[in-house]
Amino acid sequence: MGLFDKLKEKLVKTKKSIVEKIEAVIPTGGKIDESTIEEIEEILISSDVGVKATDEIVSILRKKVKEGNVKNFTDVKIILKEELVNLLKNNNFLNLKSKPSVILVVGVNGVGKTTTIGKLGHKFIQEGKSVVFAAADTFRAAAIEQLEIWAKRVGADIIKHKSGADPAAVAFDAVEHAKAKNKDIVIIDTAGRLHTKQPLMEELGKINRVIKKSIPDAPHETLLILDATTGQNAIRQASLFNEIIGLTGVVVTKLDGTAKGGVIFGIKKEIGIPVKLIGIGEDIDDLKKFNPHEFVEALFD
Repeated sequence: MGLFDKLKEKLVKTKKSIVEKIEAVIPTGGKIDESTIEEIEEILISSDVGVKATDEIVSILRKKVKEGNVKNFTDVKIILKEELVNLLKNNNFLNLKSKPSVILVVGVNGVGKTTTIGKLGHKFIQEGKSVVFAAADTFRAAAIEQLEIWAKRVGADIIKHKSGADPAAVAFDAVEHAKAKNKDIVIIDTAGRLHTKQPLMEELGKINRVIKKSIPDAPHETLLILDATTGQNAIRQASLFNEIIGLTGVVVTKLDGTAKGGVIFGIKKEIGIPVKLIGIGEDIDDLKKFNPHEFVEALFD
């Protein structure tokens, strides 16, 4: 199965939530009027596309309907596809120009941070890059062990301290190790932080400051891992983390098991942070670079 076909298969729940519902409200051979537009608006909002993104899309659709350019579902589909792709465009690629490039990974508990780091490390190593994992989630001994298992599995170096050690010290040692050994990429795991826990958020700031002592322009990426199944809560998490630490990108996981994939549009419009990677399954190769055009095509195909 090709990548596009796999993406279509994995996004089927989101497609049913958005595209098929919109198709169902378009009158066959009838006129698309204001009540139809309002139904489309309700579908987009209930599918976690978000209020701002929905407002923008619907205002364009309404304008084209008034101009007489929308006659049927095919016309609606063309407009929606174009606007959704435009909404998602903007710097969807990882900044990996430096050596080493440092990626700080953040997020709340249970979103799959460590697993995503493992898959990301695998992806880089498959591309011929050398990778160092930093086990800076020192609050849970199990997190260190889990990252060790991933390091062995994918062939990455791992820098770790004892459970309870200073996470910033682990991050610093990993960056210094990468510099000394001429490694390409450092990926720093951090503890799953509840956004209500201010001391833990302050610790993220400390990790950032310590990394900069070794590499002034690091981290080159600060990626927030979000679970697509949480819907609108994912947008709130993105907003809070962006305020506190300044995100460069988002990784949306578990898109294969949810009808809430529309949250990708909401994140981009509400927070202004690009989605850089998506998780579409449990296999090690199921973490993919995010391509806005392919994502939207897979929904509407």
